[in-house]
Amino acid sequence: MKQIIVSLLVCVSSLTIKAQENSLNEALPTDKSIIKGVLPNGITYYIKKTDVVKGAASYYIIQNVGSILENDDQQGLAHFLEHMAFNGTESFPGKGILNTLQKNGAVFGKDINAYTSFDETVYNMNNIPTKDGLVDVCLTVLRDWSNKLLLTNEEIDAERGVIKEEWRTRQNGQMRLFEKSVPISYNNSKYVQRMPIGLMSVVENFDYKTLRDFYHDWYRTDLQAIAIIGDIDVKEVEKKIQEKFSGIQAVKNAKQRFVVDIPGNEKMQYVLGTDPEISSASISLGIRHNVWKEETAGDLKRGLLESIALSILSERISELAQKPTVSFLSARVLDSPLSRTKKAFNVVITPKPNQQQEAFGQVLTEIIRAVKFGYTASEIERAKENIRTAYENQIAAKNQKSHASIENQIQENFLTNAVITDIDKEYGIAKELLAGITNEQLHTAIKGFYTKENRFLIVTGVEGQQNLSEDQANQIITALENSSSIEPYKEELAGKTLMSGTEIKPGTIISVKRDKKTGASTFYLSNGVKVHYKFVNKEKNQVSLNAISDGGISLLKDADLPSADFVSNLTQMSGLGEFNAAELKKVMAGKTASVSLGLSDINESVSGRSNTKDVETMLQLIHLHFVKPRFDAESFKVMQSNINNYIVRRSKDVGEKMRDSLTLALYGKNNPREAIFNQDYADAVSFEKIKQIYKERFADISDFEFFIVGDVEEAQLKPLLEKYIAGIKTENKKEKYLDNESEWLSARIDKDIFIEMKDPKTVVNMIYRKEMPYSIKNTIYSSVLGKILQLRITATVREAEGGAYSPSASAGFSREPKSRANVSFSFDCNPDMADKLVAIVNDEFKKIAEGNINDEDLNKIRTNLLKEKEQSKDKNSYDMQLITKYYRYGEDINDPKNFEDIVSKMTKKDIQLIAAEILKGGKSYEIVFKPKLKV
Repeated sequence: MKQIIVSLLVCVSSLTIKAQENSLNEALPTDKSIIKGVLPNGITYYIKKTDVVKGAASYYIIQNVGSILENDDQQGLAHFLEHMAFNGTESFPGKGILNTLQKNGAVFGKDINAYTSFDETVYNMNNIPTKDGLVDVCLTVLRDWSNKLLLTNEEIDAERGVIKEEWRTRQNGQMRLFEKSVPISYNNSKYVQRMPIGLMSVVENFDYKTLRDFYHDWYRTDLQAIAIIGDIDVKEVEKKIQEKFSGIQAVKNAKQRFVVDIPGNEKMQYVLGTDPEISSASISLGIRHNVWKEETAGDLKRGLLESIALSILSERISELAQKPTVSFLSARVLDSPLSRTKKAFNVVITPKPNQQQEAFGQVLTEIIRAVKFGYTASEIERAKENIRTAYENQIAAKNQKSHASIENQIQENFLTNAVITDIDKEYGIAKELLAGITNEQLHTAIKGFYTKENRFLIVTGVEGQQNLSEDQANQIITALENSSSIEPYKEELAGKTLMSGTEIKPGTIISVKRDKKTGASTFYLSNGVKVHYKFVNKEKNQVSLNAISDGGISLLKDADLPSADFVSNLTQMSGLGEFNAAELKKVMAGKTASVSLGLSDINESVSGRSNTKDVETMLQLIHLHFVKPRFDAESFKVMQSNINNYIVRRSKDVGEKMRDSLTLALYGKNNPREAIFNQDYADAVSFEKIKQIYKERFADISDFEFFIVGDVEEAQLKPLLEKYIAGIKTENKKEKYLDNESEWLSARIDKDIFIEMKDPKTVVNMIYRKEMPYSIKNTIYSSVLGKILQLRITATVREAEGGAYSPSASAGFSREPKSRANVSFSFDCNPDMADKLVAIVNDEFKKIAEGNINDEDLNKIRTNLLKEKEQSKDKNSYDMQLITKYYRYGEDINDPKNFEDIVSKMTKKDIQLIAAEILKGGKSYEIVFKPKLKV
């Protein structure tokens, strides 16, 4: 009988194991809402209907083509070709694509763009209205991007300068060090010679045929997918795709689309890089491993295991970094993609000055601790709860997923055959998998990352310091891997909740006032606090809170300003209530709620975010910030280390030198409200002063006006307000800010500043400002002026002259503390062209002030403003803006007379007048940074 029972148990056990194996081999459920098809010529198409942006759609073409496919004489041409797609196609010669889309409200760079990487090139047109035949127009653009680029000699030559300036803009110490590290991270594979920006010797000199050969070889139907996502009729769009794209001929005898692998290595590879413009060290240990596809439930389990293993390890290292005695400022672990076939387990460390060896050892100790002993039960449960919450938030917001997020999934499906899963069904599987995940499985997962093979170490060193050498790194690794003194991780945080040790005496809501115009309600609390609230569920499961109080640093003494800069930093680093920052993160496991504080020139503010379920947690956090803030002396020491490292880091950084020089040119050496961030400034930061400033600025919650918008019903919210907001004692003090803004040294500042830099470039900064009465019209007209200037300098400085890659123009109107219009320009450029380009910018501004405004430009801006206003109404943030402006300033942004009517009726004369007013009697500066010539 006993033998029969044993046999039965063995049989049942084997059947259970077999069933588990079968379930893990099941394919993941796919998202049926995305339509996928393949045309006879090989083009893949995807269609997804969503009204997340009503009356609009986004269009993408994904080319399975990147710089890795270039020949030696084509280095940089995959990226060059991407630029040429905007410079003439069969249906849209010249700048026809941009002009057509801009007339319908799209903005180049924001709505119309593209990128090129090692392995793919992707073009996008986002949030284009679906009216007036624009679906057909955008499909025609996609078709032309597929195989109808003109690639004229004239346009190719014109674009060479733009590409050169893009390269120039990116050149700095960090880029030079990155280029030095690439042979190590990519193990001397072909990727090393195929940086997407390419070689300027090729860009400046390639034959036209070389670019056209690359285009005809690789821009072809079997390597292309199009995606249409938005508020569209799926069947109608699918029919249009079939009609418009089926006629494109597949390439016969096409070249093989090869995939480059990164070879393995047994011995750890090492590189040390230094640069005269880099003054702080970093260490990156990488371990390459194969990319695997997530197709089955078993793959999903592997993904969950790896995610949990890395998240717990990250939490441990983050906790360690909060101790002032450690040798590193920050460290993180992540699993990063390198190529189609490889990812890398990366450990990135920022050591304290001259402590590279110690920092490397301390962080590596934590990794080896996890590799040797795995994780604790409490750590694992918190990580599981965070994953469950993340799934639930995704499911609640699945109908609000952005076009770009959907496209990312589509792109991965096309390029790597990754499954686009049904998130609801995936979560059902994930819940079962999470329930069965054990420490043993997680232990195996982290050990899978930490292999002996395929290691590489990249050290960014500092000249004159004791940089981590290859021998030292190997000795540290060997010693720690063989150490018997490393012990399992321990933690103590049992049974505590966020509000542990906090007693609350609730208040009441004494009255409620409804507003029909905005649909908002105002709750008047017993402690004097006003809360304006509006239920909005355009974006489901999202709740936002803002609270504003006048005053800010304008009310502080000059000597307090350095400390004021770090009030929010220290409070965030210190934790809250009974818990330090590491403990607080653990207590908040599984919660979706956050609160941050701000201290600006004229305001102090509180911002909160949560899902619907965790609104109470968000309000608890706010309660504790006012009642039980935490100021941790150990955290202050950590912050001081970060400040000191920042001073070291910026000492040789060209961009920081420019910022300091700009400040000195505008305000002089001894302006305490515009001080240079140097050691004297850092030494003035005081722990006690930060506490004092916090308690002054955030002393009285009744001086704050609260705004709450989102997917939370009034019945849920009101008792929480009574408990956590009305339950805070108040003094009913009301403050006003002071207008003590620093003035420039003179009304006109025109200065060339020469700075040493390894890669010469000129950086132009120009601003015009003029104080004038605030009005809604002035605000709108200023914005329009900036947008017209952007069109003009893009056409002249970038396109006509090829002088800058991304020249920026903007204009706006500030209400407080001074009512003032501002116009600004900035760009990097070739030093030889700087004076000419500055003259062009000034000339374009003057032309507008003289009335030289194109009707087409004005109409493009008009259409864009009306489109973006309409599309913004689909977001909860629109209603936050609505009630904030309404209650603080008496403006109703819903009223057409405050926007739509002004925009629809504005004329060229309106823009001319405000441009002329800004130029007449206003202030300006023109500060141009130029490379100092070496003698």
